[in-house]
Amino acid sequence: MPATRRAKTKTRKGTRKYGKSASKTVASAMRRRKRGTLRSGSGGKVTSRKQAIAIGLSEARRKGAKVPRR
Repeated sequence: MPATRRAKTKTRKGTRKYGKSASKTVASAMRRRKRGTLRSGSGGKVTSRKQAIAIGLSEARRKGAKVPRR
């Protein structure tokens, strides 16, 4: 028997971290980024993929979608 034992980690089964409407909002933000119409809070054009995702999640939170806290 090995000296070190692996700890059992709890896995989620059947639960989603983000809701369906949240993913739709993020997809919409990604499309707007590709078209060049997505703007940040300061009014600048968004080119970063990560920033577009963050904006999409923020919009989803405002709509009341199932999105974890920041």
